[in-house]
Amino acid sequence: MSVLDGLEVGQVVAERTFSLSRDSLVRYAGASGDFNPIHYRDDVAASVGLPGVLAHGMLTMGFAVQPVIDWLDARGWVSDYQVRFTRPVVVDPQLGAVVTVTATVGALDDAGARIDLTASYDDQTVLGKAQVRVIAFA
Repeated sequence: MSVLDGLEVGQVVAERTFSLSRDSLVRYAGASGDFNPIHYRDDVAASVGLPGVLAHGMLTMGFAVQPVIDWLDARGWVSDYQVRFTRPVVVDPQLGAVVTVTATVGALDDAGARIDLTASYDDQTVLGKAQVRVIAFA
């Protein structure tokens, strides 16, 4: 049986909440090599007109697809993944930030499925046109 069997357009296949802290940003900076100070220094973020320290876009993109990977559970693979960054995720020094991701079936065809992601922070969507193309293993 395929992971895609029985799916319907509009069906939610995964939901997850991610908590970010300033420590998360430092760890990601070390792993990615992106040490832009807007991701860890309030003074630098403010000096360039930002509302605060921002989570890395690639970090947000990376964890947004994770619920789909977990749902697939080695029963398929991601053949394409694209997003548009629409709003920043501001990570408060004490409270951090919480991002909620919902993965919904957007389209089905003979080749696989398009899963649409909604990533929200502070009641606003932070990724636009976030779409994952998945193909089931036979």
